[in-house]
Amino acid sequence: MASTSRITRTTAIVAVGTLSAFGLAACATADKGDAGAADGPITIEYMHRLPDGEGMTPVAEIVERWNAENPNIQVKATKFDGKASDMALKLETDVKAGNAPCLAQLGYAEVPQVFVKGLLEDVSAEASKYESDFSAGAFSGMRVGDAVVGLPQDVGPLVYFYNETAFAELGLDVPTTLADLTADSATAAAAGKYVAAFTPDEAHNWLSGQAAAAGDTWFTAEGDKWAVDTQGAGAETVATFWQGLLDTKTTIATERWGEGFTAALNDGSLIGHIGAAWEAGFLLDSLDGTPAEGQWRVAQLPDFGAGALTGPDGGSGVAVMKGCKNPVEAMAFNAWFNTQVEDLATQGLVVAAKGDVKTPEKMLRQFGGQDVLAELGTATQNLNPDFVYAPGFSTLTKMNETAAAAAAGTATVADIFATAQTTAVAALKDLGLPVAE
Repeated sequence: MASTSRITRTTAIVAVGTLSAFGLAACATADKGDAGAADGPITIEYMHRLPDGEGMTPVAEIVERWNAENPNIQVKATKFDGKASDMALKLETDVKAGNAPCLAQLGYAEVPQVFVKGLLEDVSAEASKYESDFSAGAFSGMRVGDAVVGLPQDVGPLVYFYNETAFAELGLDVPTTLADLTADSATAAAAGKYVAAFTPDEAHNWLSGQAAAAGDTWFTAEGDKWAVDTQGAGAETVATFWQGLLDTKTTIATERWGEGFTAALNDGSLIGHIGAAWEAGFLLDSLDGTPAEGQWRVAQLPDFGAGALTGPDGGSGVAVMKGCKNPVEAMAFNAWFNTQVEDLATQGLVVAAKGDVKTPEKMLRQFGGQDVLAELGTATQNLNPDFVYAPGFSTLTKMNETAAAAAAGTATVADIFATAQTTAVAALKDLGLPVAE
C-alpha cells in the first residue's frame, strides 16, 4: 500500500506525467496578437454550459460588461445545452476542423485527457499572472504536468450537510471525525434516522474525493511511467468506514439521483449527507414550505485522518483550446470572468476565485440564515492540492457498478477501490501511455 505521507505540491505537478517522456510535449501557444491592433478589435469566442436559469445573472450580461470596458477585446459567449461529454466531443471535432472557440468550459477530470489528445494550449506563463487569485486546490485542476491550460471557475469540495434540529433532538453534535460520524450513525439509526447516505451512483467522484480527503494521491510519476494507486491508506480508511455502516445497517444505501434519496430527505429519515459543495444550491428544494425548511446547515467534512482536508467532487475550469490565435487576450478575459464572484455565485457555482461573496436569499432561507458560501469558501481552501486526475479518469464510472454490488451485499466497499485500480490502469494503456506495474 502507498505511504500515508502526502506528496508535495511540486511533486504533484510532475506526478501527472513527465510529458516529454510520454511523447506529450506541451503544445506551443499561437502568435500573441496585441490588443487594439490596427486591423480592429480582437474577438474571443467562449463556449460554456452554465445554467443561465431564472434569477441568475446571465453569462451574456456579464460578457456585455467586459465588452463595454474592453473595446479592443470583444468576447462572444455561446451556451452549449448538451451533456459535458457531448461538449468535449464537439470541441475535439471543432479543433480538428480549425474552428474551435478560444475558450471552453471543461471539468477538471476531463482536462488531462483532452490535453493528451492535443486539444489544449499550454498557457503557463499567462496563468502564472493570475494564480494567486484562486485557491491552490482549484488551480491544480488546470495543471497537466508542467503545463497549465487555463483557469479554474468553480469547485466541488466535499462538505457535510446536516439537519440541526434533528441533531439537537437526538443529542448529537456535528461530527468532526469519522469516529464521531460512526457513533452518530449508530445513535441515529436506533431512532430510525440516518446521518449519512451511501450513494453508489456517485461512487466515481464521491469516493475518490473522500480518498483525497483522507490524504491519498491516486496518480503519480514513476520514472517515465504513470503509477496508479487507488488502494492507499486513505482508501482503506474510507472503505472501512462505509463497510462498517453498511454491515451494521446504520446508513441508508440509495442512489443519490434516485427517488429514494429525496424521499428519505422529505420524510425526515435522512438527517445528514456527505455531498459536494455545489449541492447547496438545490439539495433542500423539496423541503421548501415544509416544517423542515430552514433546519439544515452545512459544515466542514469530518476529519478522514488527514486533518482539515477535503477532496474534489466535480468542478470545472475554462481552458484555452488548441489553435487560439490570441491566448494572452483570452486569458485576460478568462481571469476577469472567473473572478466575477458575485455574478458566478448566482449561477449556483462554488466559485474557485478568492474573495467574499454574499450568500443568496434562497440559501439563507433554506439554511436558516447561515452564511453558506462562507462555509463553502473554507472548504475550497481546504481542497487537497495533491490529488490530481489522469487521462481516462472518466472510465472510472465502473466504480459505480461495484458500489451498487456493495450496497446489495454482493461486494465490499474495498472492491470499489480495486475496480478503480484495474480500470485506471486499463484506461491509461488504452491511451497508449506507459504504466508502472
